[in-house]
Amino acid sequence: MSGGQRGYARPLDLKQGRVDMGHGAGGRAMVQLISELFYHHLGNAYLGQGNDGAVLPAATLDGKPARLVMSTDSHVVSPLFFPGGDIGSLSVHGTLNDVAVMGARPLYLAAGFILEEGFALADLARIVASMALAARHAGVPVVTGDTKVVERGKGDGIFITTTGVGVLPDGLELGGTRARPGDVVLLSGTLGDHGVAIMSLRENLRFEATIASDTAALHGLIAELLATGADIRCLRDPTRGGLASTLNEIATQSGVGMVLQEQAIPVKPVVAAACEFLGLDPLYVANEGKLVVICAATAAPRLLAILRAHPLGADAALIGEVISDTHHFVQLHTAFGGRRMVDWLSGEQLPRIC
Repeated sequence: MSGGQRGYARPLDLKQGRVDMGHGAGGRAMVQLISELFYHHLGNAYLGQGNDGAVLPAATLDGKPARLVMSTDSHVVSPLFFPGGDIGSLSVHGTLNDVAVMGARPLYLAAGFILEEGFALADLARIVASMALAARHAGVPVVTGDTKVVERGKGDGIFITTTGVGVLPDGLELGGTRARPGDVVLLSGTLGDHGVAIMSLRENLRFEATIASDTAALHGLIAELLATGADIRCLRDPTRGGLASTLNEIATQSGVGMVLQEQAIPVKPVVAAACEFLGLDPLYVANEGKLVVICAATAAPRLLAILRAHPLGADAALIGEVISDTHHFVQLHTAFGGRRMVDWLSGEQLPRIC
């Protein structure tokens, strides 16, 4: 994706125009689409290099040697627009968060667009503008990208793949293999907001209060947590498969078990009601702006205070502990005093959620 050429006799019709096959054919129509829409919103010095890739500065962090971290994710959410966000902002937030939970500071994004012939240019412009706003607020520019167009009926409007690059300071090690018995599990806020927002819109359900997606960039919050120097073992954003799948993955990687307290896990009443109506378990519903922190028990009070002082962590809670368990089970103490297994998600509970 490059800046392309300007000065076309007829500018893009962003109100009534449609994507056609010429917009992905490599000729003047594609250059015009890139120039007048993508570059108009996403333009910066790196994207303006106009090459097949961007030349970026060497990896340093605050003047010190650092390691590069890279992550990529494809976004196929349906519907494209939903309360609290859209596929554009989601594609930025999702990839930034995947880089940030590694402990890295996100620096750059790449974006790939697969467009279906006939897709409304007005919707495309809205999505790219939202994407640009999310990237600008995060302070992480889109520096390179690609656009392809498929025939009508061979896609579903638009799919977006984003890749993020960040820098990780030497000496910082976070990961799913580092949880230890005696550690605790922190959650930055309420579960299920994103997945239920999508599902209620799909099913045309109405509730007393609007359920909005929690999609957000978490790297600022994560940076504040890491700056404490507290003993953090692992960070994760519980997206597809929700909290349950995330904790099962960490338990398996670390060879430990976990015990959660149901009454400690924050869920908005309207989300809980919607899950009950839809037959969903909030533990398995996708989130796009929540953070799981596995840390030493002694670090929990300090980290909770930082989480709760941040807008994205106001509802943070200590929800469980890490235990020795050769079976690597995740268990839940229920509100009724019982205990049940929280197993891996089986199948796809909510398809096309991110």
